[in-house]
Amino acid sequence: MTRVGIKICGLSTIPAIDAAVKGGASHVGFMHFPKSPRHVSAGTLAEVAQRVPAHVKRVAVLVDPDDPLVDSVIAAGGIQVFQLHGKESPTRAAQLRQRTGLEVWKVMSIKTAADLNAGGAYAGAADMLLYDAKTPDGAALPGGMGMRFDWSLLSGHRPALPWGLAGGLDAANVAEAIRITGAPLVDVSSGVESAPGVKDVDKIAAFCKAVSQC
Repeated sequence: MTRVGIKICGLSTIPAIDAAVKGGASHVGFMHFPKSPRHVSAGTLAEVAQRVPAHVKRVAVLVDPDDPLVDSVIAAGGIQVFQLHGKESPTRAAQLRQRTGLEVWKVMSIKTAADLNAGGAYAGAADMLLYDAKTPDGAALPGGMGMRFDWSLLSGHRPALPWGLAGGLDAANVAEAIRITGAPLVDVSSGVESAPGVKDVDKIAAFCKAVSQC
């Protein structure tokens, strides 16, 4: 049986990174978006990314980034994946992939089956799709709000790309989410926090343990 990948996102401290690595995370995510309570500067990113061992992939989460922003994140060092969490088009995703030579993930905001099907446009442009819950109109943040979508939408769906599941996951429901969707990777942020942007090492450990038992 293939092991389910785990991405702990929105990390900003050494204890939280260590907890994610100890728990068996395959990916760790760093939010580079000033409006987010999980934002880390390029300087902090350079420091904390060094803590991540080579077998764990380091992901930078960006929202509609321009080229100078992308360059500043690359210059900070250590990033292997760009996760695009805005309204980036397939053309833009492909440009970034070609320009940086790095893996590109595109977050798809899901509420209906049509939202899922829209991911097909990114075939050949991105390396992976991450299905997250669609936030309310006018929300200040594109994600990380602890919302989930109807997981049964993924039953029988055949994604055009490798994919992962995000949105409202925590230690209590992740096993059910994996059972319903067959997700090969799960991504958590607010579900392992004690307050917005404050990671809880015990919750990280519990989440990783729950996934490992699936």
